[in-house]
Amino acid sequence: MPASHATVIVNPMAGGHSAGKEWPKMMEQLRKVGLSFEFEFTRKAGHAAEIAARAIDEGQGLLVAVGGDGTVSEVANAILRSGKAAELTLAIVPAGTAHALVYSLGISEDCVQACSRLACGRKIQIDVGVVSCRSQGHQVERFFVNEASTGLSAEIVDSWRTLPTQSGRSANLPLRTLAGLRAAASHQNRVVKLRVGDNTESTCVCSVFIANGRYCADKMLIAPHASLDDGFLDVIIAADVSKAELLRMRPSLYDGTHLRHAKMSEKKVTEITVEAEEPLLVEADGDVIGQTPASFRILPRALNVLT
Repeated sequence: MPASHATVIVNPMAGGHSAGKEWPKMMEQLRKVGLSFEFEFTRKAGHAAEIAARAIDEGQGLLVAVGGDGTVSEVANAILRSGKAAELTLAIVPAGTAHALVYSLGISEDCVQACSRLACGRKIQIDVGVVSCRSQGHQVERFFVNEASTGLSAEIVDSWRTLPTQSGRSANLPLRTLAGLRAAASHQNRVVKLRVGDNTESTCVCSVFIANGRYCADKMLIAPHASLDDGFLDVIIAADVSKAELLRMRPSLYDGTHLRHAKMSEKKVTEITVEAEEPLLVEADGDVIGQTPASFRILPRALNVLT
C-alpha cells in the first residue's frame, strides 16, 4: 500500500498542455479513491526536481509525477540524489506525450485509471542507469530510469526542442515523427569506440541505445529482452545502417523484430563507455544532457516504484 499522504507534482505543459487541462478530473479521481495529497504545478524545466527535493526534505515518502517521461525522470533524479531512495516511493500518472517507462512497467496509459491505482498499488524495486558525459566543458552525471542513447536517437530528441508546445497530445506525436524524419535525413553515421570492461571495439554506428526498460518513444519495442530488475543494461547497436534501410526498418521497431537485421546487435552489460573523435549528442529519458565521451552503468534495484 502507498504512504498515507503524497506530494503530487503536476507538469501542466506535458502533452502539449493536455496535462493541465486534464488535471481537474485526475484530482477528482485521487480524492475519490481516498488519497491524502497536496499538489504543485511545475513552471519551468527542472522545477519538478526542485519540488520533489523540497518534499523529501519535509519528510514526504510518496511522490507522484503527473506528466511525461521528462517529468518522471526529474522526480526520479531528485529521489536518487536525496540519499533516502530506500525510504521513498515514486508513483506515475501518465499525462504527457511519451510514456516509455509506463509501457516498460506495464502501467495503464489512462490517467484516471492510473490515479485509481494509487490506492491499491504494489511497490516494486527497479534498476536505474547512470550516465556521465560532457556538457559545456564540465562533467555531468544523470540518472535514467528507462533509457539513454547517443547518435541519431539523441539527434532526434534534440530536434523536438523547436516544436510547438501548445499543440496538444494528439498533435505532438506526429510532429515529433516528422521532426525525427528530418533529423534522420541530415544524420551522418560515425565511428565510435565501445568499451566494455577490458574489451574495446571500434565500429561505425548510426545509434547506440542503452536500455533499462523495453520501450522508447511512441511504444517502440527497442529492447525486447530488457528487464527493469535484472541488474543489466541492454545495449542495442544500430551499426552503419543506411537511410533507406532505416526507413524500411522503422515498422519493425514496434514489434522488436529489428534485431533480426544484420546491422543490429544487442548485448547485456553492467557498464559501457562510448567515445567518438567528433562528439556525439547524449540523451537520457528524452532529454539531451551533453556529448560523448559518455559512460553508462547500472544501479540494481535502486528505485521504489508503485505499479
